[in-house]
Amino acid sequence: MFGFSLTKLLFTAAVIAAIWYGYKWIGRIQAMRAAGGKLDGNRPRPGPPAVEDMIRCPVCDSFVTASAAVSCGREDCPYPG
Repeated sequence: MFGFSLTKLLFTAAVIAAIWYGYKWIGRIQAMRAAGGKLDGNRPRPGPPAVEDMIRCPVCDSFVTASAAVSCGREDCPYPG
């Protein structure tokens, strides 16, 4: 009467998995609503990528980021690195 069978164990695991994924789905929807995202079935789209200014190296004429310019490897390069 109280014996364990493979069918009972599989059914119990399926019910537990359905409840677990249901809670995760509901939590995701609530988080998207709190963040102001649209509920289009996909994850919220990230914003545009960050843009940095580029400057031309006077020695080798290649462009490097203005905030993190490093040496191009030449001895007369004006940037540290």
